[in-house]
Amino acid sequence: VLKAEYFSPWRGEQQMYKLDIGWPKTPEIFTGQTYCVAVDSLHGLVYVGQRGDNVPKVLVFSEEGYFLHAWNDTVEMPHGIFVWNTATGSSVWITDVGTGKYGHTVKQYSPVGKLMQVLGTPGNAGSSLIPLQFDQPAEIFVEETGEIYVVDGDGGMNNRLLKLSDDYKEMWLTGTNGSGIGQFQIPHSVTVDAFGRVWVADRGNKRIQVFDKVTGEWLGSWSDCLSEDGPYSVRFTADYKYLLVAQLNINRLAILAAPPVGSIGDCVMVHSVQLADETKPHLVDVDMRTGAVYVAEIGAQQVQKYVPL
Repeated sequence: VLKAEYFSPWRGEQQMYKLDIGWPKTPEIFTGQTYCVAVDSLHGLVYVGQRGDNVPKVLVFSEEGYFLHAWNDTVEMPHGIFVWNTATGSSVWITDVGTGKYGHTVKQYSPVGKLMQVLGTPGNAGSSLIPLQFDQPAEIFVEETGEIYVVDGDGGMNNRLLKLSDDYKEMWLTGTNGSGIGQFQIPHSVTVDAFGRVWVADRGNKRIQVFDKVTGEWLGSWSDCLSEDGPYSVRFTADYKYLLVAQLNINRLAILAAPPVGSIGDCVMVHSVQLADETKPHLVDVDMRTGAVYVAEIGAQQVQKYVPL
């Protein structure tokens, strides 16, 4: 079990999370590099995407840590994963950055791995001129309405944030390669808060950029807290009071104060969880019912669960 240390900039501040050393029950199930994790809060399920030769690409666990099943079809190199729940059922969205016949796509699966929808042209990396032509799409976030946000890509030609309607039509698209306002260098993770704002981990620029979810208008950016290492993952806590940011190269989970309605202001780090060396936290997800945080670690080749205190 990897050690976890906690640092606080505020004297007397209590630690906010505790490592659940009993999750998962059978860690040897992880046989590849664990790139991403998604929580189905409604059904108490945790999906893990891993890479490697002859390994199952998607593992499914219960929130208690019991391994349930795995599936592998048409997933080449999972990068991001997201569970979308509706009144009629749930589905699992995966961004695939592979270069083979299944790659450069965003795909929707049933909970047991049946392919339901493919966005993009499998096997073909595309230019930013065509909205649904992806080049290593990094992550997806789907709202309850079915509206979709995609950050594209993980080091490919495209550096953009795309919003799609529930029938997969472009609503708006922003971003080119660069370090200016609204530009990106490896947009790596995306999430939406309770106030109509889209938050993007602009990894290469070591900043988080924020946009209006209706118009795509740029609202501000944070970089002060991220000078040591760029953000790899962005997720809100269940109460939307904090933004959790994974920083892979310094093995840290930063906990930033989330601004209420109005100005984005400057970032304030209220806490952090220091992971063991070479853990390399890549993407995280939050159980919006229990508040538990799951961290996919490509260095340690595992997913760890942290529970709020």
